[in-house]
Amino acid sequence: MESGPAIFAGMVFALFGAGLLMWTATRVRHGRPVAHGVNPVASATVASVAAVVALVLGAWCLTHV
Repeated sequence: MESGPAIFAGMVFALFGAGLLMWTATRVRHGRPVAHGVNPVASATVASVAAVVALVLGAWCLTHV
């Protein structure tokens, strides 16, 4: 009964992290800014760290089902 919310949360974190990581990589590869008005290196780094944290949280939720 309690595994349903854990699976849902894990999938949401995993999909968000994967999407953010792909979007950030695409923006950096094309030389476009990740966030307007911010240092390009800093914004790419923060977005990448947030994506990896979301992926780790998703994996953690899915392994504790």
